[in-house]
Parts: sequence; C-alpha cells; structure tokens
Amino acid sequence: MPTALRIGRYRFFFFNNEGREHPHIHVQAEDRAAKFWLDPIELAAYHGFKVHELNGIRAIVEEHHNDLLEAWHEHFRTEDA
Repeated sequence: MPTALRIGRYRFFFFNNEGREHPHIHVQAEDRAAKFWLDPIELAAYHGFKVHELNGIRAIVEEHHNDLLEAWHEHFRTEDA
C-alpha cells in the first residue's frame, strides 16, 4: 500500500492490485476510511468519517490533485500519465 501523501492524521494511499481501476485515492485516519475518484474528483465510498471531515478531505484531494494523479500514473505506469 504505497503512501502518496500524509497530511495531519490523514494517509492517502493506493492498493497495489487496483491498477486496472480508474485513478483513485484511499484515505485513512484511525478506523475511518474513504475512497475518492481522481478524474473527476468524486467521493466513491466512505466509512466512519463525518460529512465535515469528508469536505475537508475533498479539499485536500483537490489541492493535491495533480500530485495524486501523477503518483497514480507513476505507480501503475499507465500510458495516460
């Protein structure tokens, strides 16, 4: 599970076996988790986060969108990087 970004208590990462899916990022903090699609940015799933936390996480994803998308393409070595 390569970590692409850490901000505060949030860890943004990929699972190694998900390269065939559309680009996305997983976010974890303690026992809470979420998944955001990266293109376009959209919440895909979550567990345990409150709405205001998800809004904050989405803002982080938006702020670091280019870096996260680049990390995805680099990790999975996709052609459209």
